[in-house]
Amino acid sequence: MTIATPATRGQRKVYHFDGEREMAVALEALLSPELHGLEVQLPPIYFPKNDGKMHPHSFELRITFRDKFRRAVFVRHGESLARQETQDEIKAIFAATPKSFADDKIVVNGDHYTRGYRDNLLRVWDASNFSDQSADDHVLQRAQENSFWHMQDLIALCDLPIARASDAILRLIGLRLLGVNWNAVICTYSRIWLT
Repeated sequence: MTIATPATRGQRKVYHFDGEREMAVALEALLSPELHGLEVQLPPIYFPKNDGKMHPHSFELRITFRDKFRRAVFVRHGESLARQETQDEIKAIFAATPKSFADDKIVVNGDHYTRGYRDNLLRVWDASNFSDQSADDHVLQRAQENSFWHMQDLIALCDLPIARASDAILRLIGLRLLGVNWNAVICTYSRIWLT
């Protein structure tokens, strides 16, 4: 993917992800207004295994927030995370990771990013690549002042073309100002609410 962040001064940079789960974790981070920078394909950290040898591990992502706090992200699927061998490996990797590399380290279960969730993240990300603050403000104000159940109900309350209101709703969902079931396809029939 090509992604622009504040760290790249708005210039698009190519990011190579090892899989859809890693991409989904990155997209979720990118939707946060607190994100400053994103790094993938990081240099390896060497950690000891039971065989007494040092082994390399590359964190899937490193996220830098606006306050310069850096978080290294270890992504693995649930079956692997359930194994004691993996848990021991994670402990060894985290212990071997120097403070200069990241301020903290987290484990993300990639199984939480279902196909529907990943597809929705892409749609929200696509809408978020286009700024339309006046539409976002209008839709949020209508949401705060009125009752609605489905996305189509909120669209009908807005004095905007359907496509513009829909994109604004997707951006507000990405900012977590509107809630939705992320695992079902987000469409005009989706149940949405103020958070």
